[in-house]
Amino acid sequence: GQCGNQVGCRFWDLALREHAAVNKKGIYDEALSSFFRNVDIRSGGDGPDIYKGKICSLKARALLIDMEEGVVNEILQGPLRDVFDSKQLITDVSGSGNNWAVGHKLYGYRYRENIVEKLRKTAEHCDCLQCFFVIHSMGGGTGSGLGTFVLNLLEDEFPEVYRFVTSVYPSGEDDVITSPYNSVLAMKELNEHADCVLPIENESLFDIVNKIHQMINSGKLGSTVKQNSMVTSSAGSAKSVQEKPFDAMNNIVANLLLNLTSSARFEGSLNMDLNEISMNLVPFPRLHYLVSSLTPLYTLADVNVPSRRLDQMFSDAFSRDHQLIQADPKHSLYLACALLVRGNVQVSDLRRNIERLKPSLHFVSWNQEGWKTGLCSVPPVGHSHSLLALANNTCVKPTFIELKDRFMKLYKKKAHLHHYLHIDGMEQSCFSEAISSLSDLIEEYNELDATKGGPRTDPSRLKIAV
Repeated sequence: GQCGNQVGCRFWDLALREHAAVNKKGIYDEALSSFFRNVDIRSGGDGPDIYKGKICSLKARALLIDMEEGVVNEILQGPLRDVFDSKQLITDVSGSGNNWAVGHKLYGYRYRENIVEKLRKTAEHCDCLQCFFVIHSMGGGTGSGLGTFVLNLLEDEFPEVYRFVTSVYPSGEDDVITSPYNSVLAMKELNEHADCVLPIENESLFDIVNKIHQMINSGKLGSTVKQNSMVTSSAGSAKSVQEKPFDAMNNIVANLLLNLTSSARFEGSLNMDLNEISMNLVPFPRLHYLVSSLTPLYTLADVNVPSRRLDQMFSDAFSRDHQLIQADPKHSLYLACALLVRGNVQVSDLRRNIERLKPSLHFVSWNQEGWKTGLCSVPPVGHSHSLLALANNTCVKPTFIELKDRFMKLYKKKAHLHHYLHIDGMEQSCFSEAISSLSDLIEEYNELDATKGGPRTDPSRLKIAV
C-alpha cells in the first residue's frame, strides 16, 4: 500500500547509500547480492544474473504492490526508477478506499495468481531464500487488507520461509475513521500467519523526528548539519528537493530494517542469521510482537554529532526515547531480548553491558538468560557503531488494548459496517472472530504479566553423584 511502498522506497535508497559507502570499487559482491540482482539490461533485462565483476544494473529483490498507482508511479519517476524491475510491480487504479474487505477479499482474489507468479519469479532468482519482509500499514485498506492477504499467500507457497512483518500502527488521532476496524481485522491475520512482527507507531516516529529537529535547531549538535543529511533531506545531493512530509519518519523505519539485516549482508564476529531472531525471541507462536529501539538516532540526521560512548548507547537502547513504539518495557516482563551491534565492538563489551543492565530488567522466570546477540563489523555510514535492540516484552499489551477499545466504540454502534458487509465473502463473523483473536492475545499477555514479581526461584540442578 501507500505507506509500505513509501517506507520501502526510503529503505532501498538508504541500502544503496550504505553499500556505496562500503563498496568503493563498484564490484558486485556477496553483500550486495543479498538485496540486489546484477542484471545485464542489454539482453532484455531478463538475462542471467552476472555474478562476477563490475556492477551492470542493480535490481532490488522486491515486489511493489499498491491498489492505486500514485506512490509507485512517483517512485518510478524518482531517482530509484532503475532499481525496480517493471515486471515486479502490481498496481490498480482505484485504491481500497480504507476498507480492509476491499483489499483482502476483493483485490486479494482478483490479483492472487498475478502476485503468486511474481513472488515465484523473484524467489527463483535467489540462491538461498532466507526470509520475506512485508512492509505495510494497519490503518488503510490496501496495506491492512491486501498486505495480510499476501502474508497468507507466502505461508501457502513458501511454508518453510520465515515471514517478518513491519507494521505501522495508526495513532489515536488518525485521519482514517475506519482504521480501528482495518487494524483489528489485520491483527487476526498477523497473529496467525506472521513469524515476527515489528510494530511501529506513527506517534513515536513523529516524536523522534521532532527531537532530532529540536537538537539541530538548538545547536546542541554543533552548528553544522551536512547538506544532504538523511533526516533533514531526502535529496541525494546538495540541491534541495521538495521533502515529503513522511520522509524523515520513514527513514527511521528504513534504518531499523538496515540494522536488522546488516548481519545477513556484512561480515561480523558474531553473525546473526535473520531466522535466528524468530527462533530465539519467539517462545510462543502468537507472542511474536517485538519492540524495537534504535541508537544513535542521529544516524539519520547524519549531523556532526559527537558519537555516543558505547555504554551510553546500551542505556539509550533501553530508554523510551529511542523506541519505535510507545511502550514501557522496563516495567513489564521480558520474554527475550536481542541486541544487534554494528561497528568495532568486542564481545566483552556486550557481556559487560548486559550484566550492567540485567538487574533493572524483569525477565520471565524460565528465561533469565534470554539474551541473543549479534555483532556486525561494518558500522552505519558516518558512525563508529550503532545498536538495535529487539525486545519480546509484554509492554505491547497497552497498544493492543487501546486498539480494541477504539474498535469496540465503532462496533457497538455497528457504525460503517455496511461498507464492509457488501463485499463478497465478508461476513459479520469476520469482525467477531477478529476481536476475539485480539482479546485472546491480550489475555495471553495478561497471564504472563501475572507471573511478574513472583519469587525468582532457580530450578534445582541435578545432583551428580561422583
